[in-house]
Amino acid sequence: MTRKPKWLRVDLTCGASFGAVRGALEAGRLNTVCVGAKCPNRGECWAKGTATFMILGSICTRGCAFCGVGRGVPQPPDAEEPARVAEAAEKLGLKYVVVTSVTRDDLPDGGARHWAETVAAVRARIGGVRVEILTPDFNNIDSQLDVVFASRPDVFAHNIETVARLQKIVRVRADYAKSLAVLSKAAAAGLPAKSGLMLGLGETESEVLSAMRDLRGAGVTMLTIGQYIAPTQRHFPVGRWVEPAEFSAFADEARALGFTFVKSAPLVRSSYNAQEAFL
Repeated sequence: MTRKPKWLRVDLTCGASFGAVRGALEAGRLNTVCVGAKCPNRGECWAKGTATFMILGSICTRGCAFCGVGRGVPQPPDAEEPARVAEAAEKLGLKYVVVTSVTRDDLPDGGARHWAETVAAVRARIGGVRVEILTPDFNNIDSQLDVVFASRPDVFAHNIETVARLQKIVRVRADYAKSLAVLSKAAAAGLPAKSGLMLGLGETESEVLSAMRDLRGAGVTMLTIGQYIAPTQRHFPVGRWVEPAEFSAFADEARALGFTFVKSAPLVRSSYNAQEAFL
């Protein structure tokens, strides 16, 4: 694959807010997907005073071919973590808090109770806060999903990541139909449902459009589309760099399908400027 095109090159942003975010995270002994997944927008977001918290540790029980988060045997959940997330969010003055996690197939409840406790802790600490959660699939187990749904996040997000044909290559232990079912259940529970796609993995235009139709059929109303960037040379290779105009065209298609919130551009990620859904 050739060098990244100019539209994917980002400046290393820093400043007082960047340091404040790093300090709050270090003080709270907290993980972020910004660091764990090597997000290209970390500098921009931290400079704005925001970050996406990653709960339940930094080690995932799966090992998706696209993801920069470490795989292995995780530590038991930290019972104090929900409170520390809430404290850090308050310290940073956040009114829109985004939380994600590693997948914890090792836990009897998949981490569902920890998720619910984190949402509750943030709400208890910060008046008027909105909470968006980006969760794993919980293996589509109703008892686990119901615990998470009962926490009533303002947005329930779960990414299908790529088109149906590439699922078992890119996501390995995930399942396209299972992810759609999770999103459908979230929508049926009355939660705004959100999902995301990466482009540049080898998908075709028709496959992307089909995935968008499947998401709308599942009740998803919020969609993000961004360029896949391999975290390291060991990860799934980038098939191509998708032109910005193509992202704009997919955004138009998504809106025509009825998505009410669409972010589609090379550097878009699931939680990038997520609060704009409520502006």
